[in-house]
Amino acid sequence: MTTRSPFLQKFDQLPNTLPIFPLGNAILLPNGYLPLNIFEPRYLNMLQDVMNSDQLVGMIQPREDSEAPSLFDIGCAGRVSRYEETSDGRIEIVLTGLCRFRIKQELSSIRGYRLVLPDWTSFEQDYQPQKKPNPDAVLTFNTVLGIYLRENSIDADWRILEKLGIENLVHTLLNYLPLSNDDKQILVETDTLEHRVTAFTAILENANGSSITTH
Repeated sequence: MTTRSPFLQKFDQLPNTLPIFPLGNAILLPNGYLPLNIFEPRYLNMLQDVMNSDQLVGMIQPREDSEAPSLFDIGCAGRVSRYEETSDGRIEIVLTGLCRFRIKQELSSIRGYRLVLPDWTSFEQDYQPQKKPNPDAVLTFNTVLGIYLRENSIDADWRILEKLGIENLVHTLLNYLPLSNDDKQILVETDTLEHRVTAFTAILENANGSSITTH
């Protein structure tokens, strides 16, 4: 079980407005970590603003690739837990996943980035300790993952993967594997680690074109 940092906001401290960073295939989940390299002026503005307030950024996937894309309904807010300015005008950060949100309304912004009213009410369980998945479910997941990696000629060091633990492994793979935005969104919207492992297994099985699980 992941221990939460004492610097993260409690559920009743979550803000009424949230700057968002729409970015495909950049998935953040509660208790996960997401490194980002920021260089666009609007997102540099966003970081300057959040560092002067609650340090929260909402990560959410766009539905299409365009200048002002429509967005999926649900994303995850993360707190800037690492921040470094570079000599060439970039900012390198790490977000620590805090709580998912649903977009209630998008607001106007004068600083270039997008701003929303977040609805947190359905996601208080993100603050609850996560039940460990059944060992058989983890074994099946690892087996299906191994097949997926081989069939897609993806190199992976199992010694490193096995040390991550199932929760960190899921978080890492979501940003490493070339899954579709829709498949990744399914996992963002799945409420618990236990169910997320089951859903992830099904997605990989579908990609493998076969099923080895027993129903």
